[in-house]
Amino acid sequence: MTDDLTRPRTTDGQPTGATASRATGSATLEGAPLLKVTDLKKHFPQYIQKLLRHPDAPVKAVDGISLELRSGQTLGLVGESGCGKSTAGRTMLRLLEPTSGTIEFEGEDLTRLDANGMRRMRREMQMVFQDPYGSLNPRHTIGNIIAAPFEIQGIKPDGGVKKTVQGLMERVGLNPEHYNRFPHEFSGGQRQRIGVARAIALRPKLIVCDEPVSALDVSIQAQVVNLLEEIQAEQNLAYVFIAHDLSVVRHISDRVAVMYLGKVMEEADRDELYERPLHPYTHALLSAVPVPDPEREQGRDRILLKGDLPSPQNPPSGCVFRTRCPKAQQKCADEVPEVREVSPGHRVACHFPELRQVL
Repeated sequence: MTDDLTRPRTTDGQPTGATASRATGSATLEGAPLLKVTDLKKHFPQYIQKLLRHPDAPVKAVDGISLELRSGQTLGLVGESGCGKSTAGRTMLRLLEPTSGTIEFEGEDLTRLDANGMRRMRREMQMVFQDPYGSLNPRHTIGNIIAAPFEIQGIKPDGGVKKTVQGLMERVGLNPEHYNRFPHEFSGGQRQRIGVARAIALRPKLIVCDEPVSALDVSIQAQVVNLLEEIQAEQNLAYVFIAHDLSVVRHISDRVAVMYLGKVMEEADRDELYERPLHPYTHALLSAVPVPDPEREQGRDRILLKGDLPSPQNPPSGCVFRTRCPKAQQKCADEVPEVREVSPGHRVACHFPELRQVL
């Protein structure tokens, strides 16, 4: 995928455009954050018997995460299936109601807003969903789907809705003449472009991308990722980019947060995390990333985690990763590791962090 994602370069070999700042080092942490999430939790109540409604232990899908994101930046959110990435993204936008914690957007706590207040904030926050077909109403034309944000918010764009929608279609690489077609008449990559057009219609400041390329083949993934970067450069957008593919995350992100069982295990600048990982779980994830060098690939040590992901309804005591961690000790079972900053911008939740080169 590296070749497909290659961008134009300057005379000194550095990428141009949206990826230029990512190639030259750490993402800037100056200025107030656009989005600040503090101790965010999302627990789903469970019941032993549905009819009698006897309460059971809740499913702790997101269990106390804290993150910051600034305008024009991309925060990559990674982790294996079931770690709570998608739930975290939806909760940040209050598509799911948080159990506790705060979500501050431009200094305003979203958890304190009523329905009318959230309707106003929806203009500034949008989402691109994982399934490019399931997120589109099959009974509506593409024109109606992309125009829906204008109708919901009561906005009449200059030049009319149809002209604006056709302009958005052209911007994301769709034929404006296909305005009256239905979703089933488009390919998977085209449907995801429709989702992107709908998300940028109101020119929001934040977009949560929930695995937007996981359902697409590799060549189409590259096109969609490059499109997202181009739009980000044009509109100074901030992205929360949720993905499994660590190669894609490394390409598009400024900062990366690693989640496991509803908690953030490690967070750092993109280059810092990939080159100087400290958490054993991050080591395991990065060891599974293929290296485009046969000799290096054959000589690498793969870190295979034992067992399955524990149930978020009954997580392990202490460190939630300890049951699969090769470095686990008694302290890991007795004490929950605090998230601490080991170097500027590099935070890790581990009692025994260790620098290990895995790429």
